Amino acid sequence: MQRTASAVWRGGLKDGKGTISSQSGVLKDTQYSFSTRFENGIGTNPEELIAAAHAGCFTMALSAELGKANLTPESLETTAEVKFEKTDDGFAITAIHLTTRAKVPGASDASFETAAQNAKNGCPISRLFKGNTQITLDAKLV
Repeated sequence: MQRTASAVWRGGLKDGKGTISSQSGVLKDTQYSFSTRFENGIGTNPEELIAAAHAGCFTMALSAELGKANLTPESLETTAEVKFEKTDDGFAITAIHLTTRAKVPGASDASFETAAQNAKNGCPISRLFKGNTQITLDAKLV
């Protein structure tokens, strides 16, 4: 299985503008720029897309882990916060914090925590960052 996305950039770093598109068409000529990445401009940026990917990946992995324990979630809601900062080696993603709230009928705190930790450690996006980015998790049943 392969997935593709593309980016087009026109101009210099600070005054230029770009667009990002995805194979599925969900992103189609979506604007990004210096101001959307380093300030508060309108549009997206690579770190926001990584946060969305990680939130989605983790949440699906959590559903799978709960399924292994014969538990079916009523709802799983996850937010991923990507910390992007200047380091001695240049800008880097230095941390990702996942916050998830779940309604899982029949789940104990212990079974949910085990499933959440397994999902955090096993989802492909977490594994992509393993060893070079701190990933933390706040997972609670509601």
